Amino acid sequence: MALNLCPHPLQLLSVSSERSQMGIVRKNSPLLISLQSLGGQSSPLLQSYSHGGSASVSRAVKEEQTQSYGSAETEISEINPSSSKLVLVVGGTGGVGQLIVASLLKRNIKARLLLRDPAKAKSLFGLQHENSLKIWKGDTRNPDDLDSAIFEGVTHVICCTGTTAFPSRRWNGENTPERVDWEGVRNLVSALPETIKRIVLVSSVGVTKCDELPWSIMNLFGVLKYKKMGEDFIRSSALPFTIIRAGRLTDGPYTSYDLNTLLQATAGKRRAVVIGKGDKLVGEVSRLVVAEACIQALDIEFTEGKIYEINSIEGEGPGNDQEKWRALFKAAEEN
Repeated sequence: MALNLCPHPLQLLSVSSERSQMGIVRKNSPLLISLQSLGGQSSPLLQSYSHGGSASVSRAVKEEQTQSYGSAETEISEINPSSSKLVLVVGGTGGVGQLIVASLLKRNIKARLLLRDPAKAKSLFGLQHENSLKIWKGDTRNPDDLDSAIFEGVTHVICCTGTTAFPSRRWNGENTPERVDWEGVRNLVSALPETIKRIVLVSSVGVTKCDELPWSIMNLFGVLKYKKMGEDFIRSSALPFTIIRAGRLTDGPYTSYDLNTLLQATAGKRRAVVIGKGDKLVGEVSRLVVAEACIQALDIEFTEGKIYEINSIEGEGPGNDQEKWRALFKAAEEN
């Protein structure tokens, strides 16, 4: 049965087989949490997300930035999704993940999040209609959290979990590269049903060069080794996959009081995209570009079973134009 905590109810569906308005929650399943019921005011997310190093936190996106990847809407919470996709985003409150979720909502694509701390989603995405966004509390590091009910109806998966390359406070609670980038990815892939149409994994450039400078420095505590192990596990599975190896991440993570601010985030001048193969790229990439690449890869059929590296440079980019993204991925195949 549901528990209502007034005056702002946090609706926790009991771990039983009872049917509820959110669907069927199986016995011993994680707690499914509706963002609609996370009432009250929440402080903005003040934790940084990094990929191979530390990153500063931006409290909000500056108003003077232009050329955004998607314009803001005045009201997005009461949308009626038109897409047949249901995308599970794992790591959806991280630096890349929050931008993926915001973009999915903007596109009217249904999203499901698997989070250790669902309250963080409220601070980033506000109150969303339950048909647009559902939250499951769970941790990929713990196989028991990955109940099959989480994946019911899911058509696509984007995994953008990660931690810092070097010891930091983010390693507290066994949040190390081994637990997140290897064990977490292995557990997730093992739990996914065969009906998944595509899983996109965000990894890192340099994973095949752990013994070469500068990658050997980045890999002092194993982050590249464990990311490569996660890649290899996906490749050896029967699931259709695409792996996006990102350069050093820039822009963000973004912190906002509302979804509209996230949708106004920009990549500044670094909007042009460079896609390569063979782990040859060295450079930086905007988190916005990585987020868009993940979403685009879901629908570009020839990216299935492929691994790409991605950077961004100064210049005009593809935005969310699928034909331009197809051309970029195709050019990487031909080079």
